[in-house]
Amino acid sequence: MRVPEAMKVGMYYNNRDVRVEYMPVPKIDNRDLLIKVKACAICGTDIMEWYRIKKAPMVQGHELTGDIVEIGKDVKGYNIGDRVFATHHVPCDECYDCKRGNGTLCEEFQKGNNFDPGGFSEYVRVTGRSVETGILKLPDNVDYEEGTFVEPLGSVIEGVTLQAGDTVLVLGSGIAGLLNIKFARERGAGKVIATDLSDSRLEAARRFGADYITRAKDCGPEFIREVNDGRLADVVIVSAASKAATEQALQSFDKGGRVIHFATPREGEKTGRDDYANWRTGLIETRTYGATPESCREALELIRSGTVRVDDMITHRLSLEEIGEGFRVASSGEGLKVIIEPNRENAN
Repeated sequence: MRVPEAMKVGMYYNNRDVRVEYMPVPKIDNRDLLIKVKACAICGTDIMEWYRIKKAPMVQGHELTGDIVEIGKDVKGYNIGDRVFATHHVPCDECYDCKRGNGTLCEEFQKGNNFDPGGFSEYVRVTGRSVETGILKLPDNVDYEEGTFVEPLGSVIEGVTLQAGDTVLVLGSGIAGLLNIKFARERGAGKVIATDLSDSRLEAARRFGADYITRAKDCGPEFIREVNDGRLADVVIVSAASKAATEQALQSFDKGGRVIHFATPREGEKTGRDDYANWRTGLIETRTYGATPESCREALELIRSGTVRVDDMITHRLSLEEIGEGFRVASSGEGLKVIIEPNRENAN
């Protein structure tokens, strides 16, 4: 197919100002791929304004799928027209952390961004090790929109360890929280408790597998014990980027429990921790950031097999011209998963 010289992008200035602008279509080198973006979802980190504003203006978007339209001459294993998922950062597979199985701690993983410019554009150049290990071909029964869930579901797989029968408390029922609820159910959780500030998201949490839902402010130790046979949670998953949720997590686990941080308070914000209080509790506290290619492959298989359904979480499908509305919806919490389709001209 003929690739144009210029393309439209969604240029991020802040959460209330995301503009459609034009820039040249990236030129690929010998080891690059060019992808025509079919779908790119707005991630919760895309709307963390305090985090993103430092690099604005910028083209965001890292949960993307599309068609390969150009292939560098040194790239093997792909064909023009392949339907693919692509991830923007992958580990080096050679450093100390990688060799110990901690790929998301790899310096290349944490610093790398192998997309030019970003998924909220009509075309993206994929470069670096993402070409080697960060591209997955979509099975015939997985559409572009479902494929945008590979990286966020992979992040859940990367970070969550639980045993069958565990009571799981999910603090925050945005997309990350809802995916954690679905994954906990797939892994055999005994009970799932979910919190949020939004009634609509709490109803979504119930719909997607939570046994008990409650407003975040009402989820104290007394409530957890009341619905959990006198015990606190075995696994607490923090999916809300707030100081209150982080502090709440450290009051919500039972002896030998796990607290897993998917979200963090903003930079420089301190939490009121009492580490002495947890000295003899056996607490295992972990933080998770991103997904390795292995976790992405597992996520894609869970989606392909229907083990974890994701299409029922999509609430908005918008064209690139509507990206400002997409960021408004995502920032306000009105919807669940908001997907931008850069090569679709008109919204439904």
